[in-house]
Amino acid sequence: MLKNVRVVLVNTSHPGNIGGAARAMKNMGLTQLVLVDPERFPDPDAVSRASGADDVLTGARIVATLEEAIADCSLVLGTSARDRRIPWPVLDPRESADKVLDQLAQLPDAQVALVFGREDSGLTTDELQRCQYHVHIPSMPDFSSLNLAAAVQVLAYELRMQSLQREGAPTKMHKVETTAVFNEIPATAGELEQFYQHLEQVLVEIGFHDPQKPRQLMPRLRRLYGRVHLNRMEMNILRGILTETQKAVGVKAAGERRT
Repeated sequence: MLKNVRVVLVNTSHPGNIGGAARAMKNMGLTQLVLVDPERFPDPDAVSRASGADDVLTGARIVATLEEAIADCSLVLGTSARDRRIPWPVLDPRESADKVLDQLAQLPDAQVALVFGREDSGLTTDELQRCQYHVHIPSMPDFSSLNLAAAVQVLAYELRMQSLQREGAPTKMHKVETTAVFNEIPATAGELEQFYQHLEQVLVEIGFHDPQKPRQLMPRLRRLYGRVHLNRMEMNILRGILTETQKAVGVKAAGERRT
């Protein structure tokens, strides 16, 4: 559904912000970029800041007015950090994502616009009145102004998250290491027992554990590690630490004997 969502940047002064916005869009699956009377575009700074989102920049449409940019849109949301004299429906970014996706679910062929204003002054009152809803990002009141690309990123992120949830797709990815299959194999009872024996041996060698006065230390450690459900990779790391500890203790003891 996100292919029908366009990002409209009004009178952008720095081309780097256009490139940053294009990158933010591509990160989150948005492809339609419309530029209303940009001061400098095309420009190498835009390409540099896009960091590979060149297709979004190449496909960007340049128009003279906001009216032209949103003429075929059935839903227009304008971002605003300032209070306006005329009350207007205001949404936060999460609510705006819901509003956009609800519209596209009802009208799959509809076009939706997310409108962003100038870096220094945002959208004018007249421009905001062309939007059905205003979107306010709840930043800190004493430092509320966001970089243009950052504002695009916030709204694009919320759209992607809501879109994934509605599709039943995962919203987080489990970190996969190179040996992921091996990592996920749980340590066996036998491997755990070898670890506990190794652990007790090292604790005795470093003087932390006295088998004559155990103080329930090993049962407590068994319970601690049992709660973690160690896998084989984690087990190997712990065994490696124990082995290196024994080496260090041995080196220290040898040095003391020489002196």
